Amino acid sequence: MRPLRTLLAIAALSATPALHAQAPTAPPNFDAYVAAVLKAFRVPGVAVAIVKDGKVIVAQGFGVRKLGESGKVNAETRFGIASNTKAFTATALAILVERGKVEWDAPVTRYLPDFAMYDPLVTRELTVRDLLVHRSGLGLGAGDLLWWPASTYSRKEISQRLRYIKPATSFRSAYAYDNVLYLVAGELIEKVSGMTWEAFVAKELLTPLGMTHSTVRHADAAAGGNVATTHAEVGGTVVAVPPMVSDNTNPAGGINTGATDIARWMITQLDSGRTPDGKRLWSPASARELWTGVTPLPIGSAPPGMEPLRANFALYALGLSTRDYRGYKMLSHTGGLPGYVSQILMIPDKRLGVAVFTNQESSAAFQSISHRVLDYYLGAPTVDWLGGYKKMDAREAAELAKTTTKETARDTTIRPTLPLARYATTYTDVWYGDVSVTQEGGRLAIRFSHTPELAGTLEHQKGDAFIARWNDRSLRADAFVQFVVQEGKVTEMKMTPTPGVDFSFDFQDLVLRPAAKP
Repeated sequence: MRPLRTLLAIAALSATPALHAQAPTAPPNFDAYVAAVLKAFRVPGVAVAIVKDGKVIVAQGFGVRKLGESGKVNAETRFGIASNTKAFTATALAILVERGKVEWDAPVTRYLPDFAMYDPLVTRELTVRDLLVHRSGLGLGAGDLLWWPASTYSRKEISQRLRYIKPATSFRSAYAYDNVLYLVAGELIEKVSGMTWEAFVAKELLTPLGMTHSTVRHADAAAGGNVATTHAEVGGTVVAVPPMVSDNTNPAGGINTGATDIARWMITQLDSGRTPDGKRLWSPASARELWTGVTPLPIGSAPPGMEPLRANFALYALGLSTRDYRGYKMLSHTGGLPGYVSQILMIPDKRLGVAVFTNQESSAAFQSISHRVLDYYLGAPTVDWLGGYKKMDAREAAELAKTTTKETARDTTIRPTLPLARYATTYTDVWYGDVSVTQEGGRLAIRFSHTPELAGTLEHQKGDAFIARWNDRSLRADAFVQFVVQEGKVTEMKMTPTPGVDFSFDFQDLVLRPAAKP
């Protein structure tokens, strides 16, 4: 996920010989530029907030809330900001640390005695800080199938099931983004404060910040009113898709907000916890904790023509990433949910912040806007970000198409080893639970017991290999299924995502074996 740019105040001659700084203004031709981005990436609507030196420069909506309808996005239109919520969870913990309720480097088990990870050493040593910085040893997105798509598991049940997920690396040795430990952070906040995560964040952050148009639950995306409808490309066409409405993962991604409210959040973050109204919610010392990098992040190369994206350092802090951009330290995060993607970028030394929320899954759209803004306020050389991201999108689409064609090639002349009825049974994974395979109308069907949306058919590829085609095509998450047959019996069902599937569909982590007969 990449950064945003912002501006330096422009020096101008006043009526006297002295030079005075003019108040920052929006980038020139900004409305037209955003309109071009929406058209290029087929995004129905976007909200943009820009803050500079404690002032709101832009808080504005563009486009429509729903494709084909006339309702406009405005400054109060709510978008699901997904993982940009993580900074709110980290800040809530910082407030509890200041109140003496929590210590950053105390073990999680001090506050949640029943908490456990797969490795007893990790259970003993994992700290409150570790919950937030993606270095626990879990693999990328590990455990996300416990909540994504919407599951029947409660937050507490998800936390309890982490003890069964095998680590991918040793403790604190590598970065791998996870969501489930933010759920544990939410449980910890509830335990020490006596309030649910939702109630605590609303009372201690949203209300004193004056974020009066914001909510704290995924389910609010379907509540109606001034809410951006979720959209995505399905089968080559941008259409409305169902939003995420399960509230078990709110601490990792549940906040819904708009341009006006997120501007207040960025001003308060950039002023180390002091709101636009002058009220201090957390201390500068806590701000330093939140902004200090902990876990090193991989640094890749920048695409041709987009060299400013190349970082010299990159680390994950507490609910925020930190890296350099054009010589400045930048705090950032992105967020992604079905039909929503977003980005927040802040450069503390310039007291500059930019937020871009979209109601279509185009990261190229928010990147094109945010980088244009940052460069303008930093007085940086002009880069054709819109053109660059269009080329990047085209390259990625071509590569995905090539990979998909190769990996999903069929050869149905190689028949399954067993009659279809012999594959039909209930399979169990120790951390997820049951997945059933049944024979229906001469085909195999698959259903995840705790995830109603994960129901579909198994399309035969070759031999004992199939592809799970989910009935809800808006999921865009088909999976390869390989049955392991030994001595005339199925001993295991393995699953892996097909190319281009979101990492939260962590099918590859399942170890599905036939359930024991009662």
